Amino acid sequence: MGKFTYPEARRDESVVEDYHGTKINDPYRWLEDPDAEETKAFVDAQNEVSKPFIEACPVREKLLKRITEVWDYAKYGCPFKRGDNYYYFHNTGLQNQSVMYIQDSLDAEPRVFFDPNKLTTDGTISLRGHAFSENGAYWAYGLSESGSDWITMKFKKAPSSEDMPDTLKKVKFSSMAWTHDHKGIFYNRYPDQEGKSDGTETTSNLHQKLYYHRLGTDQDQDILVGETPDHPKWMMGAEVTDCGRYLILTPREGCDPVNRLYYVDLEGLKDGINGILPYTKVVDNFDAEYEYITNNGTVFTFKTNKDAPRYKVINIDLAKPEPENWQTLIDEDKSAVLEWVGCVNDTKLVVCYLHDVKSELFIYDLATGTRETQLPLDVGSIVGYSGRRKDKEIFYHFMSFLTPGTIYHLNMEKTPYEPKLFREITVKGFDASQFQIEQQFYKSKDGTKIPMFIVHKKDLKLDGSHPVILYGYGGFSISITPSFSPSRTVFLQHLGGVYAVANIRGGNEYGETWHKNGTLGNKQNGFDDFQAAAEHLIANKYTSPGKIAINGGSNGGLLVGASLNQRPDLFAAGVAQVGVLDMLRFHKFTIGHAWITDYGSSDDPKQFQWLVKYSPLHNIPKDPKGGQYPAILLLTGDHDDRVVPLHSLKFIAELQHSLGKKEGQTNPLLIRVDTKSGHGAGKPTAKVIEEITDLYSFLYQTIGLAWTD
Repeated sequence: MGKFTYPEARRDESVVEDYHGTKINDPYRWLEDPDAEETKAFVDAQNEVSKPFIEACPVREKLLKRITEVWDYAKYGCPFKRGDNYYYFHNTGLQNQSVMYIQDSLDAEPRVFFDPNKLTTDGTISLRGHAFSENGAYWAYGLSESGSDWITMKFKKAPSSEDMPDTLKKVKFSSMAWTHDHKGIFYNRYPDQEGKSDGTETTSNLHQKLYYHRLGTDQDQDILVGETPDHPKWMMGAEVTDCGRYLILTPREGCDPVNRLYYVDLEGLKDGINGILPYTKVVDNFDAEYEYITNNGTVFTFKTNKDAPRYKVINIDLAKPEPENWQTLIDEDKSAVLEWVGCVNDTKLVVCYLHDVKSELFIYDLATGTRETQLPLDVGSIVGYSGRRKDKEIFYHFMSFLTPGTIYHLNMEKTPYEPKLFREITVKGFDASQFQIEQQFYKSKDGTKIPMFIVHKKDLKLDGSHPVILYGYGGFSISITPSFSPSRTVFLQHLGGVYAVANIRGGNEYGETWHKNGTLGNKQNGFDDFQAAAEHLIANKYTSPGKIAINGGSNGGLLVGASLNQRPDLFAAGVAQVGVLDMLRFHKFTIGHAWITDYGSSDDPKQFQWLVKYSPLHNIPKDPKGGQYPAILLLTGDHDDRVVPLHSLKFIAELQHSLGKKEGQTNPLLIRVDTKSGHGAGKPTAKVIEEITDLYSFLYQTIGLAWTD
C-alpha cells in the first residue's frame, strides 16, 4: 500500500498522571477538549488522510449502489394496541427514520401518525423513547438531535396526532411513566450544567432526578418527586404498575443488572403528587436485579437474578415483603437464560429464553407458574414483541442472519395457541437458500467452550482463502444474537466473505456468571475468547491471518483495540466503531462512570492494575509481532456523548506517533470522524449506508477483497 504521511499532532510531554505510584504520560490530553481549535484542526487533518484512501477504493461506487439497493426494502415493527387503535413503525426502504402509522383496526387503512423525517432535511432528528397514556389519548415522545443521548420530550393527542404545547428539556436516560388518571407523566432529567449540553460536551452526567409533569403546564412547574443527593451517580427508574395504584422505583448505580426496589402507593397520597414521594424500601442493596412484570393487588411478580444467574420469576407480597416470604413462580432453568417476561390476557405469561444464543418462546400460567406450551420458532432471535396485561393478543418479530423478519400474531383467547403469520419481510435480489449458518463451539485459552455463528455461501471451499469479518462485543450483560443486516449480504454475496460472531464472555449469553467472567479482573477472558475465535477459523481453513478483519462498536471497539495490540500477527485489519480506548480516564466523561461496574476504575489501586494491562491507548506494541500493526480504521461521531470521540482521537494520535513513521508500517492507521452523528442510535439511513460503504471500501483495500457480480 505504500507509506502514509500522517498529521503531526503536538505532544505535550508535561502531562503526567500519578496512579498510585505509577507515572503515566498523557501527551494528547489536549484532544479531550472537543471545542479547542487545535482539536478541530486535528480532526480535519485526519479526515483529509482517511477520506482519499477510502474513496480510492476501485469498487466504492459499486459498493454504495449495491448496499443502497439491498437496503431498499420495506421494514416493519410489531403492531401494538393503545386505546382503540393499532400503531406500528414502518420504513419504505431508504427513509432516514422509520415512520409511525396508526390503524383503526388490523385490516383498516393505515395513516401516518408521526413522521420524524419531516423534522429535518437530513434525518438527523430521531425518535428516542415514547409512551402512551393508559387510555391511549396522549402520546409522550423523545427527540434526539444528531444522535445525542439528550432528548427533548414532546406530546401529541391521539388518535388525532395533534401537537400539544408541553416541552420537556434536559432529559436523558429517562423513564416515561404515565399516571393512570392520564393527567401527567414521571420522567428523569439532569440539573443544568455549566457550558453546553448538545451532545458534543464531555461533562459528567450526575444527580439525575425524577420529576412529575402535569399535562398543560410549563416545565418549570414540574414537581421534583425523587432524588438521591448523597448518591450522585444513581439513576432512578420509575414504572407505574398495571393496576395504576403503585409507582415502582428502581435506583441503579451503573450498568450492572442490579437495582434497589422501592414503591409508592399513589392512592395513599393524601395531597396527591406534590413533592418528594414517600417510598417504601423492599430491597435496599445492589445484590440483584428486580424487573417488574405485573401484580395482583399486593402480590408483585418480578424477573430476578437473585440466587439465579440465569434468572427466574418470583412473587413478592408487599404485605409481607421480607425475603423469607418470597415465592418462586418459575425456577431458574439451568440450560437457558430467561431473557424477558410479559403478562397478557390477564392470566398468562409470555416467556422468552435464550438457549445456546437462540430464542425460545413459551406460554406460562400466571397463577401457578406452569409451562403450558412452546411456540414454534426457527433458529434465530425474537427482536420485537407487543402485548400488555389487558390485551387479548400478542405480536412477535423473529429474525435470523438470513431472515429479514417475520411477524406473528397470536390470539391468546383461543387454545390450543396457533400463531398466525402476520407479515413477512423480504429483500429483493437476496436468495437466502444460497447461504448457510453454522453454530460451532470452540475452546478458549482456559478451556471454556465458546459459541460462534458462522455465515457463508453454501459452496464454500475450506481452503483458508476467504476474507472474514469477525464480530464481537462481550460486555455489559448484552447478548449478541442472530440478526439480519442487508449490508452483510453484500459482503457474503459479492465479496466472497465469511461473517462470524463470537459470543464471548462479558455478555449475557449464558447468564450473569458468563457476564461476570468477562468483566473487572476477568476482562482479559473476553479478549482471549475473541482471539481463540480467529484461531479456530484459521485452523478450520475458513481463512488465514492475512484475511481476517475484526469489528466491534463501543465496548466492542475496546475489544478490537485490545486484540490488535495483543495479537497484531493474528489479524489483517480492525474496524473499531465509537470505541472505549482510554481505560484510565473513561469514567471522567458524560455517563462513563456507569461503566465502572464492568471495567473497574483507575482511582482504585487494584483496579488500576487490571486496566493498565489492556487499555488500548496504553498498550500499543513498540515492535508488533508480524512486522507491522494491522490496518485500522476508527469510526466516531462528533455528537457521541456516550463514548466521547476523545477516546478515538487520542488512540489514533498515539498509534500514528508510535508506529506511523516506522519503515515497515505500510498498513494504514486511519480515523473517520463524522459530523452530526452520535453513538449509533437514531442514525439516519443515509449516514448508515455511507459508513458501511466506507467500512467495506477500507477492507477491500486492506485485506484484498475481490468483487463478483
